[in-house]
Amino acid sequence: MMAPLFSHPAAAESRSADPADRGFYFPTTGVHVAGQAVLLAIDDYLLPLRENVGGYLSTPKYRAQPVVTGSKENPLAPDQVASQFYGSVVHDGGKYRMWYYAIALKEPGDAYRPDVKALLQGPVCYAESDDGIAWTKPNLGQVSVRGSTSNNAIALPDALIEGVHVIKDESDPDPQRRFKMVYNPHNGKTWVIRTATSADGLHWKAAEKFGIDQFLETASFYRFNDLYVVNGQRLTYSDGGHPSGRQGRAVLSPDFNRWLAGDTEAFLLPEPADPAARGAHMPYDQVHLGVGAASFGNVAVGFYGLWHNVPGDEDSQKRWGWFGYGKISCDLGLVISNDGLHFREPVKGRAYISRMDTPATPVPGKNYPTILTQSGNGILNVGDETRIYFGRWLNADYGMGYNGEVALAVLPRDRWGSVGLYPPPEGAIHYEYQPHGSVWSAPVRLPAGGCRVVLNADHTRRMSVEVSDANFGLLEKFSGGQGGKTSSESGLDCAVAWPGGDLSALGGKTVRFKINLEKDDAGDARLFAIYLRAN
Repeated sequence: MMAPLFSHPAAAESRSADPADRGFYFPTTGVHVAGQAVLLAIDDYLLPLRENVGGYLSTPKYRAQPVVTGSKENPLAPDQVASQFYGSVVHDGGKYRMWYYAIALKEPGDAYRPDVKALLQGPVCYAESDDGIAWTKPNLGQVSVRGSTSNNAIALPDALIEGVHVIKDESDPDPQRRFKMVYNPHNGKTWVIRTATSADGLHWKAAEKFGIDQFLETASFYRFNDLYVVNGQRLTYSDGGHPSGRQGRAVLSPDFNRWLAGDTEAFLLPEPADPAARGAHMPYDQVHLGVGAASFGNVAVGFYGLWHNVPGDEDSQKRWGWFGYGKISCDLGLVISNDGLHFREPVKGRAYISRMDTPATPVPGKNYPTILTQSGNGILNVGDETRIYFGRWLNADYGMGYNGEVALAVLPRDRWGSVGLYPPPEGAIHYEYQPHGSVWSAPVRLPAGGCRVVLNADHTRRMSVEVSDANFGLLEKFSGGQGGKTSSESGLDCAVAWPGGDLSALGGKTVRFKINLEKDDAGDARLFAIYLRAN
C-alpha cells in the first residue's frame, strides 16, 4: 500500500463524505480528484488484481520532421543555433503555446559550425500554433539581441537558462498567477530553479530569490494532490554514501512560494554493485534529467531519460573531456505514478520512445547519435489525441553540427498500453488456457451523486463491468446478469450502462469495479483506460 505524503487519509475521507463533494477519493493512495478519475491499463496500483490478462504497450506514431528548429539563417535570432525542448506546451483557447530555451552564438558566426566557447544558453523563447505542427515565433519585443528586439524571447532576470516548464493553473483565484513557470537559471556556480507568474503567458514576473539554490536540472513541473512538484536530475549519493550517477529526484512546494528542503527519490536506476564503478563519468545507464511527467488528476504519466553513458576521452577532448560528445545516446522510458512523487515502469528497462525510431536531423556523412530529451510539460491530451512533444539533440562534437529541435509523437487519447487476454499457450508453457479474464480496480469512494463509467477499449462487445464493495463483495444490482455493458464496439469513450439503473445510489460509497473480458473471434478485446466521471 502506498502511503500518501502530506495528506491525512481520515481528513480526506471526511471531505469526500461531504454531500456537496463531486470528487473521487482513493484510500490506498490518499489522492482526491474532482470531476474525473482515470484508471489506465498500464497502472498496476489502481488496477491491481488481474486474472489471465497481460499488458501490451502501444507504439506512438512519430512525425519524422521536427516541428520547431533553430533559426540558423538569422543571426539576430535568440535560437540561431538550437531550439532545445527542455520546455512546455499548453493548449489554451484553441491554440498551442510553446516555451523552450534557446541556444545562440555569443558573437556573429556560422550557426552550423559553432564553437563550444561561443555558445549562449537562454533566453526562454515562445512559439504558437493553430494545429500544433506548424509553429510561428512571434515578435514579442522584450529582449534585445545584437541591438534588435524583433524576436520571440521572453524577458527574465537571468542570462543563462536551460529548462522552462509552464502550467496554466486554473485553481489559482488570482488571474495574475494563472500561468506558473519554473525555469532553470545558472547562479554563477550551477543550475538552480527560479519561479515566475503571468496573467497571459507572455509577460512574466519572476520571484526575487531562487526557489532552490542547489543543483537541479529540471524535466517537468505540475500540480498533483495540492502539491507543486518539480522533477529533475541530481548528482548525489548512492547506498553506503558512495557517489551516484544521474538519478531522478523531485522537489516540492505546498503553495508555489515556499520550496521545501530535501528531495524525493522519484525514479532511480540501479547503480553498479562496485562503488568504484559509480558516478556521472562512468559507463553505465543513468537517468537523464529525471522524470518528465504530466498530471492527469489522480495519476501522473511521463518519461525518464534512459541515458546510455559513454565517457569521453581526456586526451582528445580537452574541454569537458569526460563528456562523450559524439558517443552518448538517450532513449525515453515510460513511467507512471499514483502520488505524483514516486514513479515506476510498466515494463522495466523498455525504451518507449527509441532514438532509433525518431532520430535527430542528421549531419550528412556523419553518424552522430541522438539524445532524446523529455518533458512532461510537453505531454497533453487534446481531443482524441495524446500528444507528446519532446526534444531531439544531435550529439555532435561542437563545431561539427550541434543541433537541438522539437519533435512530436502521437497516440490515440490515453492509449499508452492495454490489457488483453493471454494468447493460447505454445510449446512447454504449463497452464490451462482460459478464454476469459478480469481486472479489478482499487477501492474508490464515489462522489455524492455517483458517477458514470466509460471505457477506452476495443471489442467491448465481449466486456462487462461489475461493481463490488471495498472487500470484493459483488453488488447484486450491478453484477452477474445485471453487469454493465456498452453499446459501442470500440472507441475512446464507450459508455457503460447497467440494466438495473445508474450508479447514483452508490454516491458517497467506497466500491471497486471489475472488468471482465471474454474471447472474441472477431478480434482481441483490449482495455486501455477506464474513466469515472462525476454525475
